[in-house]
Amino acid sequence: MPKPVINEDLCEGCGTCEELCPEVFKVENEKAKVIDPDKCNTSNCQEAADNCPTGALTME
Repeated sequence: MPKPVINEDLCEGCGTCEELCPEVFKVENEKAKVIDPDKCNTSNCQEAADNCPTGALTME
């Protein structure tokens, strides 16, 4: 199962991933963090990755 990975150099902290999957992502100090990658099986992390405006979120 792919896990979400945040490239902090690309992340602008826009909050799109947190908005789509609040149980998986949290924005702290203007950067998104993965707080519970195992919750991707109950939320659409791929949709969050597809909607990341900077491409900082990938599924690996």
